[in-house]
Amino acid sequence: MTTVFYASTLFGAMSLAAAIDDGRFGAGRKVLLVSNNAAIPEVATPLDATPGFAVLRSRFDEVHSWNDLIHPLHPSDWRARVIEVPMLERLLNARLGLGAVAELVLESIAVAPARTIAGLVRDCPITVYSDGLMSYGPTRDPLPAEIFRRVTRLLYLDLVPGLTPLLLTEYGVPAATIPEAAFLAVVAEVTATAPDMLAAEAMILGQYLSALEIVTPQEEADLHEAMLRGLAARGHRTVVFKPHPAAGRRHAQLLRAAAAPLGVRLLVAGESVPAEVCFAALRPELVVGCFSTALLTAGRYFGLQVATHGTELILDRLTPYENSNRIPVTIADALLPRMGTDGALDRPAEPDIQALVSAVGYCMQADAYPGLRPDSIDFDPRYFKRRRLEALDLLAPPEPKKPLSRFRRRLRSAL
Repeated sequence: MTTVFYASTLFGAMSLAAAIDDGRFGAGRKVLLVSNNAAIPEVATPLDATPGFAVLRSRFDEVHSWNDLIHPLHPSDWRARVIEVPMLERLLNARLGLGAVAELVLESIAVAPARTIAGLVRDCPITVYSDGLMSYGPTRDPLPAEIFRRVTRLLYLDLVPGLTPLLLTEYGVPAATIPEAAFLAVVAEVTATAPDMLAAEAMILGQYLSALEIVTPQEEADLHEAMLRGLAARGHRTVVFKPHPAAGRRHAQLLRAAAAPLGVRLLVAGESVPAEVCFAALRPELVVGCFSTALLTAGRYFGLQVATHGTELILDRLTPYENSNRIPVTIADALLPRMGTDGALDRPAEPDIQALVSAVGYCMQADAYPGLRPDSIDFDPRYFKRRRLEALDLLAPPEPKKPLSRFRRRLRSAL
């Protein structure tokens, strides 16, 4: 029997390796499908070609590129038409020699390419593993019955202790954690093969916000520069910038130009080096970012000081309200200190994070999670849009106006 795995990031591949090492999957042949979902995959390093992947490869009997299989189509865009599914299922099975598939293991099942693969590798149970903070949010899009009925479990990293994932709960899918020790052991393996890194006092985590059209490219560059200014104000003179693998090189170039006038030496980590490897190798004094999952892994698994910057802007810009990034940015904003451009760290009041995430999750996908409708009507405008609350009838009705006395009515008419 064959187990088919799918991964698009080294972080995801490390999570899979940790789950395999922990015995979460049975014996038998293991086939890994990897995809490169960058805007232009041809100029980005494939997952299986990154240096860190070499130590993970032994967990799998075979590794295949989804990009190569569907070339020249893009993994994030291509979906098989219903009439083509039986034919493509046979072709995929023959090309990979799958035979009987015992289990299919996917990330981000609501979107392509994971959803596409689920529709082509059929008649087997599905395990979903989380791609970070998004597992705490609601399922992005409804799944067809032929897929959600096959999902048997969600595996996730316990990034926020005490917080239960919402992902797939509307389908009754149970969640189980990937042990911290197993994940850190895999990170240590990858770190041992990473290129030598120069020591740095602090670290900036990049994302790809402008590529997702959440902010403009200039606004994203301004966010990075503001983080750098804050670190410089705190006295840090050597800073590592860790760009997102899908973000390209422009942000690193702009940040280098901004570093010199501040008297800061800026180092740029390799795009294919996971942030967690940087944490293990460099042990920076402070890690700052917007709402990257890596902020939580830095604090939770490596005991590093972390801070956010720009979350208020992102919360304001996310559209529609159902945007799947809303829960990750809400968690980061509510739980982590916020760094200003003067370097000051402002720690927010500790929230009831489960209640907050449940309320935001309900407002994002009210039809799918009616049981999460909050009883309270005291909503923080930082996390809840008035128009959304009005649409869901969650605002308190206005107090009725008292009728005017006859004398006051006459006075008003005279004026």
